[in-house]
Amino acid sequence: MNTPNDLFYTESHEWVRLNDDGTVTVGITDHAQEQLGDLVFVETPEIDKVVEARDAIAVVESVKAASDIYAPINGTIIDTNGELADEPELVNNSPYDEGWLFNIQPESATDVEELMDDEAYESFVASEA
Repeated sequence: MNTPNDLFYTESHEWVRLNDDGTVTVGITDHAQEQLGDLVFVETPEIDKVVEARDAIAVVESVKAASDIYAPINGTIIDTNGELADEPELVNNSPYDEGWLFNIQPESATDVEELMDDEAYESFVASEA
């Protein structure tokens, strides 16, 4: 399982990258995309949508199942990865780079720090097995 140590993680298997400008980029973890299998569709949230942590705001569909994607923090959606409409497999091939899902302007910059680090996330995944 690939779990970069410069990201934060949620129990619903989203990763969060704190950007230099204070925004956050969100995607699903390598573990999540492995569990889902080959993605065939990604529905990203609407830009300017105000979201609360743990709200279901996006959907990924694979040949196996559909899965909700949850907001990791409170904030406003400011961008989405438009390439996923034509290339949902980017999430499988590059979950932490080209396969990002959306960007959020956080309501509070400290919310990200309350999420799990890589070691805590790896322990959480191991406890689920």
